[in-house]
Amino acid sequence: MRVLVLLSAAIVMSVPLSAQRGLEMPTEYKEVQIRKLEAQHRLLRAMADSMPEGLYRDAATADQRDFAEQLHHATSSMVFIAARYVLDVSPPFTPDTSRILNNKTEAVAYIDEAFGWAKEQLRNQQDGDRSVNVSLFGQNMAKWQVWDEIHQHTIWTAGAMVANFRKHGMAPPGYSLF
Repeated sequence: MRVLVLLSAAIVMSVPLSAQRGLEMPTEYKEVQIRKLEAQHRLLRAMADSMPEGLYRDAATADQRDFAEQLHHATSSMVFIAARYVLDVSPPFTPDTSRILNNKTEAVAYIDEAFGWAKEQLRNQQDGDRSVNVSLFGQNMAKWQVWDEIHQHTIWTAGAMVANFRKHGMAPPGYSLF
């Protein structure tokens, strides 16, 4: 009887833990994700550096965010999603949009700060925590998958910024593999 009680208790106690576990990913995949963050960082920084500061507040179309807002959106979304959904903390800093939207030096500094923070968080994330499931905007997924969603969002937003370069007859920074 004692064995049956202990076995029953073990089963009941294990259900919440197993329900929280997501898809496992090899430890080595974290290095791939760090390289993706580094590629995103290089791309957004190159875009920020390549666009003349006088065109930062220009939008490619009336319905689109302007160039500086696109940079801010890609960078701030990464920080917000990583903080809220991967780490379950408040974002570590709030950017001064009056400065970063109107000043190339400030925009680049914000990109560097944000990506430096994100890379440190990813490097320090424990393997067991990476497979815990979270709800990202209503989609259930493992925390390691959230990093991939961040990558896709950043690249999507950067792709939209190509129109800002094309509008002014400029080539965007070249694409490089991560």
